[in-house]
Amino acid sequence: MANGNFIDQVRIYCRSGKGGAGCMHLHRAKYVPKGGPDGGDGGRGGHIILQGNRNLWTLLHLKYQKHIIATDGGHGGQSRSFGKDGEDKIIQVPCGTVVYDGDTGEWLAEIKEDSEQLVLLKGGRGGLGNWHFRSATNQTPRYAQPGEPAQERNIVLQLKVLADVGLVGFPNAGKSTLLSVVSAAKPEIADYPFTTLTPQLGIVAVRDNCSFCMADIPGIIEGASEGKGLGLRFLRHIERNAVLLFMVPVAVPDRDGDADEQSALAHIEKEYRILLAELEKYNPELLTKARLLALTKCDIQTIDPQPLQERLGIPVFCISSVTGMGIPELKDALWAELQKEQNQIIEISHAPIDVTRQSDLGDEVSGDNKHSNTAADADEPQTIYLNEVDEDWDISKYKGIGWDQ
Repeated sequence: MANGNFIDQVRIYCRSGKGGAGCMHLHRAKYVPKGGPDGGDGGRGGHIILQGNRNLWTLLHLKYQKHIIATDGGHGGQSRSFGKDGEDKIIQVPCGTVVYDGDTGEWLAEIKEDSEQLVLLKGGRGGLGNWHFRSATNQTPRYAQPGEPAQERNIVLQLKVLADVGLVGFPNAGKSTLLSVVSAAKPEIADYPFTTLTPQLGIVAVRDNCSFCMADIPGIIEGASEGKGLGLRFLRHIERNAVLLFMVPVAVPDRDGDADEQSALAHIEKEYRILLAELEKYNPELLTKARLLALTKCDIQTIDPQPLQERLGIPVFCISSVTGMGIPELKDALWAELQKEQNQIIEISHAPIDVTRQSDLGDEVSGDNKHSNTAADADEPQTIYLNEVDEDWDISKYKGIGWDQ
């Protein structure tokens, strides 16, 4: 799927249908004097319903559908005729979609299973016709109930990718290469940072015709929890993973050439703890997940993982996606972790979101930052001024927005 087609967060306005008004009518027929009240009830307004769909992988179909409005209920009629119920609006969303209030950022609900339905906004009930108000002392009531008003709400939908194993690492750590080797996925692979701009999924086959889903999360850098790099935009996809596979390259060149083993071990531990700290800042519950560490690019430099494994207290594997070294052992270890009972049920608590970050929701940013380029604006036309002075000017950052074509 193209990067511009992966939409994992949208903001929409929803309004249910209002109930139809009850009818105030008195029966009139030949040879029927004083027929009495016969006004019917109004119809129910349409609901706004979310429904999980396993065939959807993104919220792209809602990107340009900003207003979803259900139809109103019909009014009651004479002869105790009921009004027509309003048509429900069913919003198809991928499994793993989380619903937030668009004004307060409060968590409302989530859709986990296929065909699971959630009534987001209830339609108004129809009003009662005057037939319901007849009595011995009020035989001709000349009033009826109006229908209940509609409910309206701004909604933020966030997609958190459902995967068994999530790849966590700095840019250019070899995550996309590993995914392309162990599965049939074809992520973009290049020698510059942030090649992967959207999560990529792949099905990894293991022994005895078993398989699990692996997600390649875009690279994390120090300060991602504060908005640096791709920021918080894709950290939420890690919350759904049962097992986290940290990936750190072992090849660490120094000023004189290749680094010795001790400095390489120190560098690996430092990068691992930086990644762990960023996950903790985003959501402390992520530290309770099962973790493994894969040392990538071991075909360039060999290293003994035993001291690092004793120091960190997690399994450490030396792998090479180019030569295939350590790949079968890593797949078996991941499968064994997934079979453990504590990794079967993934329950997370959803913190409220910051609705003031308009750029994350695809809306226009007001104030001094309205001209800033964000990841959410990557699919919008941009103007590039080549005469501007920028010391960190890098042509690769304009890849994919039409400038390089």
